[in-house]
Amino acid sequence: MSVIVVGLNHRTVPLDMLERTTVSASRLPKALDDLRSRDHLDEAVVLSTCMRTEIYAVAARYHGGVQDIRNFLGEIGFLAPEEFSDHLYSFHDEAAVAHLFKVASGLDSAVVGESEILGQVKEAWEHAAREGAAGSQLGTLFRHAVEVGKRARSETGIGRGTTSVSQAAVEMAAQRLGSLEGKRILVLGAGDMGEGVAVALAGARGIGEVLVANRTWSTAARLAARVGGRAVELGALASSLEQVDVLLTVTGAPAVIVEAADLAPVMAARPDRPLLVVDVAVPRDVDAAVGRLPGVTLLDMDDLKAFAAAGVAARRKEIARVEAILAEETERYAASTSAREVAPVVAALRERADELRLGEIERLRSRLASLEPKEREAVEALTRGLVNKLLHEPTVRLKQEAGTPRGERLAEALRTLFDL
Repeated sequence: MSVIVVGLNHRTVPLDMLERTTVSASRLPKALDDLRSRDHLDEAVVLSTCMRTEIYAVAARYHGGVQDIRNFLGEIGFLAPEEFSDHLYSFHDEAAVAHLFKVASGLDSAVVGESEILGQVKEAWEHAAREGAAGSQLGTLFRHAVEVGKRARSETGIGRGTTSVSQAAVEMAAQRLGSLEGKRILVLGAGDMGEGVAVALAGARGIGEVLVANRTWSTAARLAARVGGRAVELGALASSLEQVDVLLTVTGAPAVIVEAADLAPVMAARPDRPLLVVDVAVPRDVDAAVGRLPGVTLLDMDDLKAFAAAGVAARRKEIARVEAILAEETERYAASTSAREVAPVVAALRERADELRLGEIERLRSRLASLEPKEREAVEALTRGLVNKLLHEPTVRLKQEAGTPRGERLAEALRTLFDL
């Protein structure tokens, strides 16, 4: 059984294609069940964020597993294979492990070293476990990945500076306007991303006012109170937009919320005040046509990637240090996995040998009946010692070769020879 990962991310596909393959929280249980029902997949975890959609799975056959996942992504995105197959990446076994460790450490993110991805990796694994889709193999891998992500951030400076999409969105808005001082800002969405944006705004200097709108009023009110802002009704979005300088959208909605037709009269009511719209939701919250309205500047995830890329150089040395940690941890995971894989064979071999030893003692019981207790103990010790000595070299050799093609051949030979 191989661990595989198949996915697409902010570097491999256009934003509109990434939007189409996003798996929202509400669709996740059905998606996991769908993946588990495929012919070649045994376990599955779906990691779907604003930057990536990746499927981690345990597959009986690598190519069959990749095809199952490719079909799944095509079906959820209503995409023909030729539309997106060239954009997919896939890894298996050690390369898949190394990729997940890279993701968890923040090296594969648009905002290098971002803190949000580690929680998303953990949440994806826990959700799959609750749904019965992630078993022991992926559970062990994701648990190790979370440890790697924590180690990368505690032992290096990769987490210093701008390390979240939310924070980067706020800083990008500030850069575009020159400053957010005195600005009135509306945050649309009060989930994890919305909370991150609102908190980042609360920490910025001189913000005029933070407004929070969300589908659930109580959630908006709670977040607004936390950051010293003001909650507004989603139904009053148009009138609220007439008052603000910046709209930051971060909802998890499956479709566009802000249409150009809805925003046009808002801009007509404020002809002398420009509006900056920063949409970092995937799928996007704002109709692309909004960017063509007079007085509106629209920035999205593509703009955020370009903004974040400028900050990579400052953490270049830290990237090298994290990569060294990842190489060490990948090797450690491979070693521990190999040991777990050969342990059942070693245990079965020793159990089989002991059965034979005890069987021979039982067969000769009548001839050994006259022995004194100490002599019986000597026979037991002698036979156990012979078995241990005979099995020592095969056991050591099997553990040394574990995880290699030769190790697999040795293990199979032992199973065949000893009927394990």
